[in-house]
Amino acid sequence: MSTPPVVVAVDGSEGSLRALDWALAEAQLRTAPLRLVHVRQYAAWPQLQALVPEPPEPAEEPAEDRVLARVLTSLTGRDGLPEVESRSLEGDPAQALPELGAGAQLLVLGSRGRGGFASLLLGSTGMAAARDAACPVVVVPRSGREVPGAEPAAPGPRVVVGVSVEAPDDNTLDFACAAAARHAARLEVLSLYPWPTYAWTAAADFTPTAEDKEAAQAATSDQLDEILAPYRQSHPELAIETRVSDGDAAGHLVAASQGAELVVVGRHHRRLLRPARMLGSVTHAVLLHAVSPIAVVPPGIEAAETAE
Repeated sequence: MSTPPVVVAVDGSEGSLRALDWALAEAQLRTAPLRLVHVRQYAAWPQLQALVPEPPEPAEEPAEDRVLARVLTSLTGRDGLPEVESRSLEGDPAQALPELGAGAQLLVLGSRGRGGFASLLLGSTGMAAARDAACPVVVVPRSGREVPGAEPAAPGPRVVVGVSVEAPDDNTLDFACAAAARHAARLEVLSLYPWPTYAWTAAADFTPTAEDKEAAQAATSDQLDEILAPYRQSHPELAIETRVSDGDAAGHLVAASQGAELVVVGRHHRRLLRPARMLGSVTHAVLLHAVSPIAVVPPGIEAAETAE
């Protein structure tokens, strides 16, 4: 049985070349083949409807893909290359890229922030891939991005993962543990506990105290330790650190992305009243603002069916 590839989308842009470098290193760590894919975009069908009688059919392997030729040439002479293959497709990237995840162990994209929103990491095509792909999706940002006011982390490589103690996702934690082990990094687990941002002062109303806050933090820490116990047992070589805080989960994850090897977040489970795939507000915000590579992990089949 062949090993599923690490797939990287390339278009010749600086962002896609950064993604290529990251995907190449990851394929080497995974001992997996690397598949380069270039999607040559046609205009959306609604815009063409008045001009042609039928929607264009995506055509695989169009001739003379100069982008792929240049990218493949750039790999010439590199040491330790994994098996490299390439595919050229025509179609809508927002549809074609998620479909590539069906046969991949990882889909890697570069950041595509636009115009006056230079602080935003990802464009609509990348969001569609992160939301819809069947495999984990990694987005690689441009270098030099910083989180204003982020506190320096302890030295050494680290992988960061966000965990909700109310709804932990095994797929996300499994991916994060494996990533930390591959990168010889410690795993930093962030979890947030709910806490009101205001106090009620009217007569007979409850006003949370500092002791109440400490109790909420301790209870969340205990739940998190219970969730992580099997992972500590199955990965005894892995240093797993926990950080429990109140406040904005996305803000904490974005701040923790400064200097991280990878930030790992889960994708929302589909639910009966919301059957469409959704990223979730925290994952969406992290994709827009984090400064390290971000991995978005889809939920497991069992978890998704339970949520539905």
